[in-house]
Amino acid sequence: MSSIPTPHNRALEGEIAESILLPGDPMRAKYIAETFFENPVCFNDVRGMLGFTGQYKGKRISVMGTGMGMPSLSIYVTELIKFYGVKNLIRVGTAGSCQEKVKIRDILIAQGACTDNGFLRKAFSGDYAPIADFELLNRAYEKAVERKIPHHVGLIRSSDMFYREPYVGEENWARYGVLGVEMESALLYTIAAKYRARALALTVVSDSPFVEEILSSEEREQSLGEMIRLALDTIIEF
Repeated sequence: MSSIPTPHNRALEGEIAESILLPGDPMRAKYIAETFFENPVCFNDVRGMLGFTGQYKGKRISVMGTGMGMPSLSIYVTELIKFYGVKNLIRVGTAGSCQEKVKIRDILIAQGACTDNGFLRKAFSGDYAPIADFELLNRAYEKAVERKIPHHVGLIRSSDMFYREPYVGEENWARYGVLGVEMESALLYTIAAKYRARALALTVVSDSPFVEEILSSEEREQSLGEMIRLALDTIIEF
């Protein structure tokens, strides 16, 4: 722990819990802390990337933003695990649907994350397959079934780009069963595997090419709330 505070996190030893939720948006981290935690305390505001620790159902939990995309997430997740001893991490975010059966407001429980990420292509002599921690995934799945939450378990895709031109083979992601697309989970799973931490990604489907519906801010907040409660009730058991 001698390397803390880090260049991107001013937290001191013991200020971050072993279990953490990771939204991309730092303001969503603030919302989670203020809405779901008892006695939240801010441990980080460096570069506006807010982090908080509080109590949820008697368990000490943290939440911190990671920014958009895998390069940003990789910085915060590496520091959280390597220097602050975080052991259990659940990403809570949004995704776009890649399948007609995957509806807006459904929750994706990412069993694995395909990607076109440049780091993974350079770091391995072959193609690494980033997957979730099975126990976190199984617990989230059981709770989703119990609560009758519309959900899907399977592959997602982590893209390096939000705005991109279609390319040859783009349609194959859906053809081979990928449920949705987002921008962070593949590297979360890879870094967690490197440092032997547990990681899971839960995402709410916020848009779909198969329908014209767009969630209002209130509907988005409600859907996110259900996912956040699912994530919190999963992670407190570890």
